[in-house]
Amino acid sequence: MAGLDSQTPQPTDLTLHQATRALEIAFDDGARFRIPFELLRVYSPSAEVQGHGPGQEVLQTGKREVGIVDLVAVGRYAVQPTFSDGHDTGIYSWAYLYELGATQTELWRRYEERLQQAGLDRDAPMIAAGGGGACSKH
Repeated sequence: MAGLDSQTPQPTDLTLHQATRALEIAFDDGARFRIPFELLRVYSPSAEVQGHGPGQEVLQTGKREVGIVDLVAVGRYAVQPTFSDGHDTGIYSWAYLYELGATQTELWRRYEERLQQAGLDRDAPMIAAGGGGACSKH
């Protein structure tokens, strides 16, 4: 499972900045990231967002103002946030948080590209998934 590798940097400090809507996380290798809540929500590792395989990702919109209302430790390898929009099924391993922080410029670019291809913007309301959504069986 991601995050359980002995080479994964471990967090030394984790702070939720509610006013600026960012998670600040420092790691024992000296890296420190400020990850916007919106980015965390848009790239949630949950099946609801990622789907169950390639091509099943659900494009998230309307998350610019999302907050984090709770953050729970999951063992010694991850955290599970509850977002203000009710989303609470993503488990963010230390490795995944490190990846999000280290690649956030590229992730934002990809997200904006996907929005443009879909003819949407960041503030568009989420469109209900038809036909059972990402978790339907084929």
